[in-house]
Amino acid sequence: DHTRVTESLRRVDAGARVDFTPTPIVDWSAEWRTRIRAHRLIGLVVTPPWLAEEHRESERIVIDPGMAFGTGEHETTRGVLRLMQRVVRSGDVVADLGAGSAILAIAAAKLGARRAIAIELDPDAIGNAQENVARNHVDELVSVIEGDAFLLLPLVAPVRVVVANIVSSVLVALLPVIERSLTSDGIAILSGILLEEQTEMEKALLAGGWSLVETDAEGMWWSVTITRR
Repeated sequence: DHTRVTESLRRVDAGARVDFTPTPIVDWSAEWRTRIRAHRLIGLVVTPPWLAEEHRESERIVIDPGMAFGTGEHETTRGVLRLMQRVVRSGDVVADLGAGSAILAIAAAKLGARRAIAIELDPDAIGNAQENVARNHVDELVSVIEGDAFLLLPLVAPVRVVVANIVSSVLVALLPVIERSLTSDGIAILSGILLEEQTEMEKALLAGGWSLVETDAEGMWWSVTITRR
């Protein structure tokens, strides 16, 4: 109680001032929703389900902020979504590596891809990804596959666009697999790269025979669109 706490503190510091304020009663099961907002990214809007009706179906990507990474709250996700809108063409086949919530694969379908493959290693993310695909009514266009991108990407190749929002070390290791899996006019978008890693990543890309087409930076993160030279 208040008395015991006060006495304990004053045994440590006799001059301590102790004030007590009642903690407000908050329903945190509902309060957390107020922290999640919709994000407009050029022609797309990433929105939680409870804000979906505020946006046109043609532009919205409805993502339930569950366990999987990719709700539009992170700068890397937003960077890829901005770059994708200048890359994905009608009829494309797109592979999303490290798909998480499948937000990028869903975006590809919204942008006109005839097929998008969301590859995710974490089994705990698969259910959330599948639910998001169904929630956005792109079941016929987006496939969610559990497994290792190093093994699965060559099996779904050739693809015209690869998007990968993964840590830099994995991106560098994946570059040869991405190169072999792209069509002759293929293009890749990489993210998950810290600004402090940008110089080293640029060196790795140039040494590997890639050209940098466009970049995006937000906060401490850097994203890049690349093609083979």
